[in-house]
Amino acid sequence: MLSHHLKNALSDLRDIINITKSDIEDIKDAQHDTQFDRLSLKEEKLKSFEAKKAVIDHEISSLMTSHPDVDLPELLNEEQHQLLDDLKKELNNLREVNKHYAKLVLVVSNLYNTFLERLVPTEMQGYEKKASSKKPSILEVRV
Repeated sequence: MLSHHLKNALSDLRDIINITKSDIEDIKDAQHDTQFDRLSLKEEKLKSFEAKKAVIDHEISSLMTSHPDVDLPELLNEEQHQLLDDLKKELNNLREVNKHYAKLVLVVSNLYNTFLERLVPTEMQGYEKKASSKKPSILEVRV
């Protein structure tokens, strides 16, 4: 049963990685709508992975409880060891992909914020942004 849950968790994890890679490509192409369209699928896969991980944790805990005198590595078969190694590798892969994605999101966010600041200059007054008396450098409105 543990092997089955590990395989399903790996499948979800690989799907999350592929979705994130698609998000990276869409950021590069400024295709933000497709990213938003995939958001619900990504959230669904994340919830599924978390649920499967909880089941895996429970299965391993049950194995250890039923065999208190045996170390965990001895309780698992070769396939389960390999699946756990694969899971660890894919989690590291997801971490790297997410770091790359986060950097791109930050760059795009800063770009949009800079454009907005040039269009509608604001100044911080305490914790609030207020319209500035500075003239916008890109936009000039005449009435």
